[in-house]
Amino acid sequence: MMLVIILAALIWFGGRFLGAPRGVRAGMLGLLFVAVLGVQFSFPEAHPLRVATGGSAALWLLLAGFAGLFLGYRQLLSALRRKAEAPDPEPVQKGTFSDTELNRYARHIVLREIGGAGQRALKEARVLVIGAGGLGAPALQYLAAAGVGTIGIIDDDVVENANLQRQVIHKDRAIGTPKVFSAQAEMQAQNPFITVRPYHRRLTPEIADDLIADFDMVLDGTDNFDTRYLVNRTCVAMGKPLISGALSQWEGQLSIFDPRHDAPCYACIFPTAPAPHLAPSCAEAGVIGPLPGVIGAMMAMEALKLIAGAGTPLRGQMIIYDALYGESRTITVAPRKDCPVCAKGRT
Repeated sequence: MMLVIILAALIWFGGRFLGAPRGVRAGMLGLLFVAVLGVQFSFPEAHPLRVATGGSAALWLLLAGFAGLFLGYRQLLSALRRKAEAPDPEPVQKGTFSDTELNRYARHIVLREIGGAGQRALKEARVLVIGAGGLGAPALQYLAAAGVGTIGIIDDDVVENANLQRQVIHKDRAIGTPKVFSAQAEMQAQNPFITVRPYHRRLTPEIADDLIADFDMVLDGTDNFDTRYLVNRTCVAMGKPLISGALSQWEGQLSIFDPRHDAPCYACIFPTAPAPHLAPSCAEAGVIGPLPGVIGAMMAMEALKLIAGAGTPLRGQMIIYDALYGESRTITVAPRKDCPVCAKGRT
């Protein structure tokens, strides 16, 4: 076997010294490999030449398999790099990817609806998630894993023991920690190639405009109507799409409110907040643990579709999911002509 290794080294490095092209040297190595296999299959087991070249064809076939896997991986990585960094017809984002990122996002890049251009759009996107609780937790995890470049989180709460049944981004050791910092640590541990911007405070009218203006879209996972109406008014005024989720007990709902694209705003569908006894909080009414994960993951999915321009986003539609009976239905929602929030800006 050592004889073959020495011959291979002489062919590769000696040929390089003599100026032989890489392809010629690779071809000569291939011929050497075929010759060695021929010896292993043709000569008797005790033949000196067969013994000198390893004594078994299985070893050489195994080495060839490893070499093939290595070369195939390099070819795949090169192909993904070319696809990810290929110029768009009308280039907008100019993100570049390391080898690790290409490998990480390979399952996105090979999707026809995402590709290199879509993954670059994700890398350059800026998404604000309001609330790091039940809905925000899975949404933040999947946005981070998908490679959304800048993710903002605003929440004034801290992690409590009662949160851990459903807010899966937080861990037991984080009890007492502000949720935005707990979420930031988990997101950056999962994907160090993103930027997380935590805001440990309540969203108020005084800061809403400046904060939301710095992001491309908003995911609202809050559990109080004052914040929901504030977020809706601000997004409508700035022309930002609002992905809104809600849940209670066994049921969740999801829609994209985006009057700029002929979809209703939140106030079109819910013009006034319901009476407190008609919409109790999760603490009062309870909620099944996996339900926020289902709706929050769907919120992240809609965000990725909007960013990458893939599929049909839930504009003008609302999904209602009943986990208790395993049923989901989609209803059409339309703008209200007399909506005090979005009617004036609608053509």
